[in-house]
Amino acid sequence: MPLSATDEIVDPAYAGTSGVGAFNVVQIEHAEAIVAGAENAGLPVILQISENTARYHGSLAPIGLASLALARGASVPVAVHLDHAESTDLVREAVDLGFTSVMFDASKLPYDENVAATREITDHCHRADVWVEAELGEVGGKDGAHAPGVRTDPDEAVAFVTATAVDALAVAVGSSHAMLTRDAVLDFGLIARLRAAVGVPLVLHGSSGVGDEDLAKAVVAGMTKVNVSTHLNKTFTQTVRDHLGAHPDTADPRTYLGPARTAVADEVARLLRVLAGN
Repeated sequence: MPLSATDEIVDPAYAGTSGVGAFNVVQIEHAEAIVAGAENAGLPVILQISENTARYHGSLAPIGLASLALARGASVPVAVHLDHAESTDLVREAVDLGFTSVMFDASKLPYDENVAATREITDHCHRADVWVEAELGEVGGKDGAHAPGVRTDPDEAVAFVTATAVDALAVAVGSSHAMLTRDAVLDFGLIARLRAAVGVPLVLHGSSGVGDEDLAKAVVAGMTKVNVSTHLNKTFTQTVRDHLGAHPDTADPRTYLGPARTAVADEVARLLRVLAGN
């Protein structure tokens, strides 16, 4: 079906009842798996491509255009999103390629500079009908300035959203990027307060560190977009490792990338159902 705009998938009207999964693409097998998982679950999904992944591929276009093609061919709504971009040039490239949303991360800047830079990006993206997510303060796990105990202040969040006109806000509520264990402790009361105060969808980064039960609770409390990357990478890599361990003479990468793709698709479908309350 035609590519759906992110603001059609991340509908604030569903906050507290249903969340949408946003899964990071590293290579084309990830994108194929995520779309297949969404189709198996019969639920919408967001393909995310980070600035780091664009750098890995040499530029955004190769993996971005492949993801856009998969999104356009999917039988469920699929959006393609630029994740954690600090480069304004990369944001503009994503808009030109046809991405329907971007996450601009100026959270390392002082507050006033973050606001100014983010507002400039929002103005540019909105002229192209592209949805903008931003981050106020850094979620942990990316060598940022904040300790794991950092929390987003609701009053500051309201002021930031008003000043920048962003369409969604990533907030710090207890999760952390790149966690290998699913034992993060979320502040559900803060999520509820942020949802009541902020008039745009909330985004949970670092969701790989959050267990199923707490993911569902986070959605009920007010999270709408839920980002997952490391958890799927663990699934992918473990499947490859198991296959190569059992078949040490394997030479054709399709024989181990294929099962890894299937394993990720199965986990994507399962997580989407968790987030949808199914």
